[in-house]
Amino acid sequence: MNNCSIDQSATIGMKSQLGDFSVVGAKAQIGQDCQIGSHVIIHPDTVIGDRVRIDDHAVIGKEPMRAANSAVTKEQKLPPCQIGSESIIGTGAVIYRGAQLGQKILVADLATVRENVTIGDFTIVGRGVAIENFCTIGRYCKLETNVYITAYSELADRVFVAPCVATSNDNYIGRTEKRFDQFKGIIAEKGARIGVNATILPGKRIGADSLVAAGALVTKDVKPQRIVTGIPARDFREVPEDELLSNQDWLE
Repeated sequence: MNNCSIDQSATIGMKSQLGDFSVVGAKAQIGQDCQIGSHVIIHPDTVIGDRVRIDDHAVIGKEPMRAANSAVTKEQKLPPCQIGSESIIGTGAVIYRGAQLGQKILVADLATVRENVTIGDFTIVGRGVAIENFCTIGRYCKLETNVYITAYSELADRVFVAPCVATSNDNYIGRTEKRFDQFKGIIAEKGARIGVNATILPGKRIGADSLVAAGALVTKDVKPQRIVTGIPARDFREVPEDELLSNQDWLE
């Protein structure tokens, strides 16, 4: 813990180690046997479970910023950021105050998790992923490199999102007051899969066990257990029986 700045009100569990020049804020709690890298910033009140690894230059518990002309970011009192036991936070990742992460989660290098986000146990948040505010991500999800999850989205358990998928929550692109009545992210039901470079428009529901093909543009809800393809996405066929979640022997 050489060259670290640790507030006297912070608590650090047994066997936990901090790299050089890390900062631990007031009333922060770090569990037992954690490995904290160099130049890590742990903001006040943050709660970190046991056996958590946080790599160099990560920022945990950051207060959100609000632009003077922001339409949706509000001033609010947020609960402390929480990182569940046995999770891994990558280099340069930023986890905001008010984010609640479960156990055994991976947040990879350069990913961002905003305030008012919950992430379930065993989920993987890939490199460069951005999860905006007011999102719920289930258990055993996988968000691959450079996925963008827009604000006010809901992903159920076992959702898979391939690299570079983009989602949106504003049909009016910030021009008129109408947008506030229809402002909504995406909903991906249990076991839904979204292919590389697909785009999902605001408020669309991706049904359980459905599959959005690579490069598709989803402008309508996708029915459960169906494959959609194309621009705009159209119904193609059923998901093969052996691909359904209920037929996977690796489920707990």
